[in-house]
Amino acid sequence: MTMIWAGRIMSGLVALFLLFDSVIKLVKLPIAVEGTTQLGYPEHTVVGIGVVLLVCLVVYLIPRTAIFGAILLTGHLGGSIATHVRVGSPLFSHVLFPIYVALLVWGGVFLRCPRLRALIPVQRSEP
Repeated sequence: MTMIWAGRIMSGLVALFLLFDSVIKLVKLPIAVEGTTQLGYPEHTVVGIGVVLLVCLVVYLIPRTAIFGAILLTGHLGGSIATHVRVGSPLFSHVLFPIYVALLVWGGVFLRCPRLRALIPVQRSEP
């Protein structure tokens, strides 16, 4: 039960971050528009990116579709990595940040989803 709650908390924290990211794009806050255009995307794509992220997040938060949602979010985050590599962003703060988020996404779903743990058995070493 502790593992499931740890997964829910981890998933909840990453979900809050991704929800914030999608909402600022949906309402076209200046910081979201500026950041998107600085990465080389036209301003009219900001809302679309926010919608895609929000849909992926909703799929992730539904228990029956959580694994599929994690796959979708991984694709979205992979696009972020590719974008930052393309524009020459700093490695640890920008290029690898989506990987940190993806680790939280997958860690959360791994801990809260027995179906995924059955697919990826982790053996504990004995002391």
